[in-house]
This record gives sequence, C-alpha cells and structure tokens, in this order.
Amino acid sequence: MKKQEELFYLIRADILPESISKTIEAKKLLDSGEVETVNEAVERVGLSRSAYYKYKDSIFPFNSMTREVIITVSLNLEHRAGILSQVLKFVAERGGNILTINQTIPLQGMANVALSIDTGQLSLSTTDFLDELNALEGVKRAVIVGRG
Repeated sequence: MKKQEELFYLIRADILPESISKTIEAKKLLDSGEVETVNEAVERVGLSRSAYYKYKDSIFPFNSMTREVIITVSLNLEHRAGILSQVLKFVAERGGNILTINQTIPLQGMANVALSIDTGQLSLSTTDFLDELNALEGVKRAVIVGRG
C-alpha cells in the first residue's frame, strides 16, 4: 500500500473550528510552561482530551514552519587549543544547531572554519549573534557567506 503524500494548507485562524483553535491554545500553554500537563491545558481552554489528542500532531503555528533558516558562517580563528570548542559552545548556548563543520589546516597561526547553522531557535537576531561571535577571544573574523 502506497503512503499518501502529506498536504499542507495555509488557513486564516478565524475560520477554524473551535476544537482546532482550542487545541492550538492548549499547545501554546504547554509549550510556554504556563501549565504542566495536558489535563491542565485542556481544562483551561475548555477542550476534551480526546479532541486534543486527535488534532495535536497535525496543527502547527505558521511561524514554526517558516522559522528554520540555515546560514553558513565563515570564521578566521587563531590556531590555539580550545578556540573552536569555545565557538561551538557559544553557538549551542544561543540556540543554534550546527549542521556541518569544515576546517582548513592552520597556516601562519590562523585556521578558516565554515559552519552551517540552523538558526531557527536562536535566542537573538542573526546580526547580534554575528556581533557577539566576532567579539569572542580567538575569533579574528566571522561573516555570513550564505543563507539557505
């Protein structure tokens, strides 16, 4: 049996059935930490647990579907122990997810590193992210060379 292709639609919120709108609200309460359990969430929004479970895995806010942005950052790093590790820790602490790492052999005390980073969950703007990255000890230059 052939698996059916998933289809997605962009629908204005004001025409959604009440059970779907309430499922979205319940998911927001859970995601924000405002409530701890599904029972609390559905009770607060006035929705049955069965309706919540029926729709929860099929409803996503539009911005969560469009937020993923992959950037490629080129860095010139001093060739010293721990500098790349410090950069990787910096990216992770700000919500970036490193997808690929390419590093050249150091020449004259400098290495070039290219990082592909999923910025969908960054806790700051890419401009601020890049500014802070450039300010790290051992980072001589960091620039975005691609978006995709």
